[in-house]
Amino acid sequence: MTNDNIVQKLWNLCDVLRDDGINYSDYVTELVLLLFIKMVHENTEAKVLDKYTLPEGCQWTDLNTKSGINLLNDYRAILLALSTGKRVEADPENPGSTKEVEIHNDPLIRAIYADAQTRLREPRHLEQLIKSLDQIDWFSAQKDGLGNLYEGLLQKNANETKSGAGQYFTPRDLIDSMVRCIKPHKGEKIQDPAAGTAGFLIAADRYIREQTDDYFDLTNQELRFQKDKAFVGVELVPSTRRLALMNCLLHGMEGDDEGVVHLGNALGQAGASLERADIILANPPFGTSKGGEASITRDDLTYPTSNKQLAFLQHIYRNLKPGGRAAVVLPDNVLFESGVGTDVRRDLMNKCNLHTILRLPTGIFYAQGVKTNVLFFTKGSAKDKLQEENCTENVWVYDLRTNMPSFGKRNPFNDSHLVPFEKVYGEDANGQSPRQEGEWSFDAFEIEVDKSASEENQNVDNDLAHSRWRCFSRDWIRQSKGDSLDISWLKDKNSLDASSLPEPSVLAKEAKQQLNDALAEIDNLLAELGEEV
Repeated sequence: MTNDNIVQKLWNLCDVLRDDGINYSDYVTELVLLLFIKMVHENTEAKVLDKYTLPEGCQWTDLNTKSGINLLNDYRAILLALSTGKRVEADPENPGSTKEVEIHNDPLIRAIYADAQTRLREPRHLEQLIKSLDQIDWFSAQKDGLGNLYEGLLQKNANETKSGAGQYFTPRDLIDSMVRCIKPHKGEKIQDPAAGTAGFLIAADRYIREQTDDYFDLTNQELRFQKDKAFVGVELVPSTRRLALMNCLLHGMEGDDEGVVHLGNALGQAGASLERADIILANPPFGTSKGGEASITRDDLTYPTSNKQLAFLQHIYRNLKPGGRAAVVLPDNVLFESGVGTDVRRDLMNKCNLHTILRLPTGIFYAQGVKTNVLFFTKGSAKDKLQEENCTENVWVYDLRTNMPSFGKRNPFNDSHLVPFEKVYGEDANGQSPRQEGEWSFDAFEIEVDKSASEENQNVDNDLAHSRWRCFSRDWIRQSKGDSLDISWLKDKNSLDASSLPEPSVLAKEAKQQLNDALAEIDNLLAELGEEV
């Protein structure tokens, strides 16, 4: 049985939850509270987890032998005990009395089960879930790792738009591509200040494991660093952090006392107190600060702003060590917004070598129509990591957006769409491999050149004007674009050429005529129905 089959079996269990009146948005949270107990059982049996095994009385074997109301009551008690670390038991010294007993003092288990409550009301539904989980071929699942299975469930949930979970999930193929470009290695501190369900951190860990024979090449000291200190994320939403902590543990990533992913606001004190990082990988949340817990309270950012992406970008390039590297997903507005946006982009190109921009296709995130990019940059210049000014000399841009198909469930975005970009990016993680303009994948030669992009296509031969891969100097960006990074030169087949449109008065008259024709048709319909017009 493949992991995909198992993920589908797990997702099908949501039918049981629906029968118990549980909302769609709560499916995964409800399911993973139980599933994590089962997975810890399987991982403990397989000796994958060093720490964080569940305490006696709160294990899978304490559930799968019971039924009826006793099962439901015991499950509720287990969730409370895991959340608080305490359990109420009969006091043997005082018959008829009870006492509170500490059963664990593990802050990570408490964090995972913080305020955990089941919304299940029918014992038979809980019993059905437990029996279904016991019937899954966990031996097959272990071969690919239970963490990958869990991650597959999160991706399934993200793809179901009704769940609203897509905002926490970056497509795994994109994450893996970014990680392959950045090339993390053992001993580096890797951060994600907007961790979501920890996809970037887990992908980085997976990449390093592949380079070190699943960490068997490491000394004991190096191994402990990788498990406990190498990865740190910050997540604002407690329920999402719960998913992230489970995800990390099931991948063998333990972190410090708070786990790999800390609860907090990276645009507040939690971000200001983070250590400098060798690598930062992130897909910051879209939108503006509206106060509350998600507000921007940092007083150490050079350019105050209510735009969360601009604030995150400042945090990221400020928090890199000299020579540190980053890959960050950002929406188009960060590339062209004026005022503070221009200031932040100038500061980024001044302090860092912004060497590569990948223009992503639309439709690969849950919010349809959102246009995004990946910015790759290194702290300092290509020649001197300690350089603090004029660090960007050239910006290479790959256009993976223009005339690409519409991606979605029926036509998923996958690894094959990123292969041409990775090839021209090169082997050097800092973007310093020998590069040459010109890359014509995905029928680029058939794309019409955007004649309105006069600056981008000035003095450029026809072949290069059709290329998806171009280079622009820092001086050109300053002089021709006013430090805007909204650089495009190809014309989408669905876009309108403003220069070929009729005069506004002609368009207005055509619109008026169409409205009059529509009203006349409605009048005719009413007359046929015997109504007065």
